[in-house]
Amino acid sequence: MERKLSSLVVVFFIAFIAMEAAFVQSAKSSYPPPPPASTPDSYTCPATVDGRCSNVPIICPPECPLRKPTRNKKDKGCYIDCTTCEATCKFRKANCDGYGSVCYDPRFVGGDGVMFNFHGATGSDFALVTDDDFQINAHFIGTRPQGRTRDFTWIQALSVMFDTHNLVLAAKRVAKWDDKVDSLIVRWDGEKVEIPADGEAEWGFIVDRKVVVERTADTNSVRVTITGLVEMDVRVTPIGDEENRVHKYQIPSDDVFAHLETQFKFKNLSDSVDGVLGRTYQPGYVSPVKVGVAMPMMGGEEHFKTPSLLSPLCKHCRFKGKNTKPEIAAISMVV
Repeated sequence: MERKLSSLVVVFFIAFIAMEAAFVQSAKSSYPPPPPASTPDSYTCPATVDGRCSNVPIICPPECPLRKPTRNKKDKGCYIDCTTCEATCKFRKANCDGYGSVCYDPRFVGGDGVMFNFHGATGSDFALVTDDDFQINAHFIGTRPQGRTRDFTWIQALSVMFDTHNLVLAAKRVAKWDDKVDSLIVRWDGEKVEIPADGEAEWGFIVDRKVVVERTADTNSVRVTITGLVEMDVRVTPIGDEENRVHKYQIPSDDVFAHLETQFKFKNLSDSVDGVLGRTYQPGYVSPVKVGVAMPMMGGEEHFKTPSLLSPLCKHCRFKGKNTKPEIAAISMVV
């Protein structure tokens, strides 16, 4: 009798343990999944003149949680569009219809969302953005077909000047275009730098600010970040045969007029920012261009023309720099 009782106790104990284990397992399976290893990136759209998406926080979707993916040339990054208040997954390239874009011959989209053309002049340099802490100049190339009264122009090079430093991005002169050949030149303080093609595929330099140039494609496409000042998506592109035919550019057979397509995102602009593009970010700015016409033109060449790509001098230029050498105004384009 005692042996039977002991056996019953053992059986009951084993059954109890099994039931407890099943309960614990069931309870565990009802718990929510653990949080992801890293939270998705987010961005708060800046205040704009038209109020569109002003101060709206936007979170990146799970399909592309990072604005800079780990495999930056292979994976899509999170693209935050402050014109639609949405985040989408895209390969990181300039959006020629987005705020702060400069593309084509050349067509701008200002900080107010208004599109305009600014043709400048062949072989000349103009301040696109000039503020207390930095200035961005552009070098224009172009051609004037017989019978035309003005040049067709494109932006061939950009310089970003801040503190005592300058970063230059330029398109090489190319006779025949090949997408697999890199036609982008990058110079830091006058010295040519090579952007690695493997690994992180980026070059960086830390001064008072962190400067990073990273490839967003195997060739001809980069993202530039200068902390606290600007983020730029830059791509080198040619004038194709069909584009040449449709627009009647009449470019020569030995030059595809490789140029830059760029989109800027600015940080901490002052209310007094100026420049061909910069003035469109002023509070209360009202564009003088005729909206609705096929090619709305923006003037102001005389206000923003600089002596060279690396000169901070123009009639409306604000940037002075720190300990800027006087001879910088005489430096010509360094490509």
